[in-house]
Amino acid sequence: MIAEKKNIFAELLQNLPEEVFEKILEGKDFFVERIISDGHASPPNFWYDQKTNEFVMLMSGSAKILCDDGNLFSLSSGDYLIIPAHQKHRVEETDKTQKTIWLALHYK
Repeated sequence: MIAEKKNIFAELLQNLPEEVFEKILEGKDFFVERIISDGHASPPNFWYDQKTNEFVMLMSGSAKILCDDGNLFSLSSGDYLIIPAHQKHRVEETDKTQKTIWLALHYK
């Protein structure tokens, strides 16, 4: 493996019809992805139900995450959330004035 420098804020597309999920690192029991949102939200009645735990940090922008237990988390730059495996959740909204950049670690 060769060292490689990249920037979490680089190569941001201007028009995003959908959220962008980019896997940036992967191992046996984990992966890290960059997510780019631009005013996006989960579709109506859609819930993520992931097999892995998720550590998600907002690098820029803002977002609201709703869990099926009724907890609503308002996130801004620097905030992070740890979502246990199979905790159903959805993105209620993301920033409409700037791109929301997430860094997510999925792990067992």
